[in-house]
Amino acid sequence: MPLFDDLDLSPNQLELVRQRVAASTGYIDLTSSNPTTQGLLFPPDILAAATYWPTRRYTPDPRGHPAARAAIVHFYTTRTPPLLLDLDDIFITASTSEAYSLLFGLLCEAGDNLLVPAIAYPLFEYLAAVQRIELRSYALDPQRGWQLDPLSLLAAIDARTRAILIVSPHNPTGMVIQQTQPVLVQAGLPIICDEVFATLPYGVPSVPPLAALHPTLPIFTLNGISKLFALPDLKLGWIALNAPARAAYAAQLELLNDTYLSCSSLIQHMLPTIFAQGMPFVQHMAATVRSNLDWARAYLATCPALPHIPTPDGGYYLFVPVPHARDEEALVIRLLEQGVLVHPGYFYGEPPDSYIMLSALTARPQLEQGVRRLCALL
Repeated sequence: MPLFDDLDLSPNQLELVRQRVAASTGYIDLTSSNPTTQGLLFPPDILAAATYWPTRRYTPDPRGHPAARAAIVHFYTTRTPPLLLDLDDIFITASTSEAYSLLFGLLCEAGDNLLVPAIAYPLFEYLAAVQRIELRSYALDPQRGWQLDPLSLLAAIDARTRAILIVSPHNPTGMVIQQTQPVLVQAGLPIICDEVFATLPYGVPSVPPLAALHPTLPIFTLNGISKLFALPDLKLGWIALNAPARAAYAAQLELLNDTYLSCSSLIQHMLPTIFAQGMPFVQHMAATVRSNLDWARAYLATCPALPHIPTPDGGYYLFVPVPHARDEEALVIRLLEQGVLVHPGYFYGEPPDSYIMLSALTARPQLEQGVRRLCALL
């Protein structure tokens, strides 16, 4: 069957209501993941200084420009604990989505499967469909801050399981894996770890690289400048291989990445300057998100309909249980018709209760207005 032929691609009920409300009274959007629309703009003077027009040359490298890879390697030495990598451990891509796609193709044949969190950003199923592979879900335990459920993970493994996908900090729950997970060692499978929110700790002091916690497992660490530097429009991501992953997969991944060479030479040339001069902006963005999370959690705690306001380990989302809401879609549509857009929990899978998701990336005036209205409506 041709790809996506069996999917209903017409707008769902929530999107139809959103379009109607947008065209009439308008609404406050509490779901934004786009920093460029929320006043978090990377300093333009740094970007201007980083460009290469006077010395422009095209020198493609299947792993990425060496200076860009060196900047990424240095970034990992600043993590807590440090993750020590070599230049050839880094593969630069055009995005983390492309990185996922490359790794799905690298690790799997059609009909194989990958393990993914039961609650997750709605991206993986489409990337898996392109590769004709199956996704199997493992549970996250909300009673333990959404940490991995070991029994569920082991039960999902079969003879055609090729890798485990982990997101830390997790989207949308904010869970961070902070220590070695014996179940991952027991499973012994390659791990794809998405760390795009790693510079945004909240409930924990820092986000340890999963590869530093599990040095004996082959781990592919994904990140990029979209979340790290609030530069989603400049399209650069990467895959970092630890020593076991490099030994088993680096040669094949080099061929795969060389097949596309998707990432622009311009942004690769700019990356060392962005890293060298852009970290104060990263710290400013993290402080802004922390302040927004502090305010939103404090105000939501005054709402009787929300008896538990979670403290995410990291990231910029709040995944809030609404225990008395029997129908998430009906609740979210009612809120939208009254001028507030949040996401229902079912956008991210099948959580054990009713949830709404809101983003602390939202600019503060809009966040305060929207959260106040949300609480009044609830």
